[in-house]
Amino acid sequence: MPPWFVKRELAAGLTVLTEPAVHGFFCANLYFLQGRDRDLLVDTGMGLAPLAAQLPVTPGKPVVAVATHIHLDHVGSLHEFAERWGPAVSADAFATMPDESTYADMFRTFAGGVERLPYEGWDQSSYSLRSAPLTRRLSEGDTIDLGDRRFKVLSLPGHSPDSIGLLDETDGLFFSGDAIYPGGLIDDLPDSDPDAYRETMRRILDLPVRIAHGGHGESMTPAEMAGIARTYLDGDS
Repeated sequence: MPPWFVKRELAAGLTVLTEPAVHGFFCANLYFLQGRDRDLLVDTGMGLAPLAAQLPVTPGKPVVAVATHIHLDHVGSLHEFAERWGPAVSADAFATMPDESTYADMFRTFAGGVERLPYEGWDQSSYSLRSAPLTRRLSEGDTIDLGDRRFKVLSLPGHSPDSIGLLDETDGLFFSGDAIYPGGLIDDLPDSDPDAYRETMRRILDLPVRIAHGGHGESMTPAEMAGIARTYLDGDS
């Protein structure tokens, strides 16, 4: 049976993992970045197969798992990690992972949610998320220090009220979560806010980004990212 996760090295010390057997609507990018003092995992997928053992970890070095927001395709394996950081806006919900926050109920009834079963006997209609109480709540302006690089936490609401991004202002490396990514932005979920999304797009246009890694799709150059933002703003103007 093919491995559940597919891994690809994007740059030295930076790996992206995906779950290609999951329907594209729920197939998120998971980023593992090796730091000097600690490693960073950005988002944790659907939780259909164990994730931690698939990461190129260094024994003894701590791993910080950061959720960019609480939707199901970004928090499924968060419970596997001791250090679980995520947006303060939705922090309380991580302890119970309610459907109204995660949209797990959407997946349970979604036709063709997976192309193959993650394991024998798996039942999509019984899908649920494990509790993963946050060990640190992240707000605008907080920093994540890996020892050799620091990320600033940005509040980027619109897709969801709790969406955050991580920006290395020195290097220009940007993990944008579902705030921006190629292929059509989703702003019609019950907790989406198109007005807030427009403000986020305007903010993104001013960020000092070298390369952007979104929650879905391929990585973006600054020009590609700006094009997506401007298209959204033009379409809603």
